[in-house]
Amino acid sequence: MTSLLVIRRAREDDAAELSVFAERAFVQAFGAQNDPIDLHLYISEAFTPARQLQELSTPGVTCLLADCDGTMVAYAMLRAAAPHHLVQADAPMELQRFYVDAGWHGRGLAASLMEAVLEEARTQGADTLWLGVWEQNPRAIRFYEKQEFTDVGFHEFLLGKDLQRDRVMTRRVTPQS
Repeated sequence: MTSLLVIRRAREDDAAELSVFAERAFVQAFGAQNDPIDLHLYISEAFTPARQLQELSTPGVTCLLADCDGTMVAYAMLRAAAPHHLVQADAPMELQRFYVDAGWHGRGLAASLMEAVLEEARTQGADTLWLGVWEQNPRAIRFYEKQEFTDVGFHEFLLGKDLQRDRVMTRRVTPQS
């Protein structure tokens, strides 16, 4: 049986499912390396269904979902907003979140989702994509480097009560030729 993978824009009615998936993916990515209390403080605010609905309803926010046979397996959230002070661009867009279910790591899904992210950024007129990635997440940093992101500095990220450092990375969004 062949699986059907679809990458699509999220809708407001995806908020509840996105909430569950986003929390699970965040815990998969960061749970083992962080204090459970700080992790809980963060996810109890960041990934509620109400918060996901609010984000999906916010102008300038685009969420792409990857579904395989109707099951969410990855997502990316883009935000058109003022750039980080380290980002030098005329039309920047933040890749605020990019998560792939652990069972899908190493299967090419992340690269496919990144292609969709870049196409979305192009469509919205962005010339640069930027993101923050935890400095203690070497797997993600390697992936972003393979995707032509370069490190331009760092910013702070508060996980619960734990002040952490994220690497700020950027890449040009080349227009379609």
